[in-house]
Amino acid sequence: MIDRERLTKTAAGYGLDIAHCVDALDRYAEILTEYNQKVNLTAITDPLGIEEKHFLDSLLFAAQPEVTGSLADVGTGAGFPGVVAKLYKPGIKLTLMEPTGKRVDFLRYLCKELGVEAVFVKERAEEAARKQWREAFDVACARGVAALNKLSEYCLPLVKPGGLFIAMKANVEEELAAAQGAFVKLGGEYFETRRQTLPDGSARSLVLVKKISRTSTVYPRNGGKIAKAPLK
Repeated sequence: MIDRERLTKTAAGYGLDIAHCVDALDRYAEILTEYNQKVNLTAITDPLGIEEKHFLDSLLFAAQPEVTGSLADVGTGAGFPGVVAKLYKPGIKLTLMEPTGKRVDFLRYLCKELGVEAVFVKERAEEAARKQWREAFDVACARGVAALNKLSEYCLPLVKPGGLFIAMKANVEEELAAAQGAFVKLGGEYFETRRQTLPDGSARSLVLVKKISRTSTVYPRNGGKIAKAPLK
């Protein structure tokens, strides 16, 4: 499906050795494109697009030294970046959070086919964070999903004190400025933004937020309130 040699060479240009997982990524691409014919998972279905926009993007996240231990991938959709991170770093304890049943069915099938061990949570993140998953993870991540001031309320309540929330974004400066107050209210502290550029010139940013104290039981609010009145 994908050009394994091309992806391996492209990843090496970013300092990533993917020899141990490139075959699994190839199978992932096959499963994704086949399943996408019956369930809308992605608009990107050409091999190069999958290699760069899905796999390389997720690998750049997975390669961060802080991505270790227990990982919650919030709104994972078709498994990006969480399943790719697990393939790249098999020692990760992966939880995939996705509220859409058809996508959860896909994720179960995908992980079974790839031999990937994961926990599947068919919940919205703000609901999961009021249950046993509250402050249960070393890292919570999300790719896109929502603006950073909203996304932080979905993700930070899932993170243990001492852990990290990592948001995968494109250009993020305006969102970052608007989210500083939300970080503080949720027990977080902005750490840094790490920037990369994909081969086609697309900007990619990883926003790292440290969890420095427990999240108040006031948060997360329900989804409607988060959407209509983001924290400031």
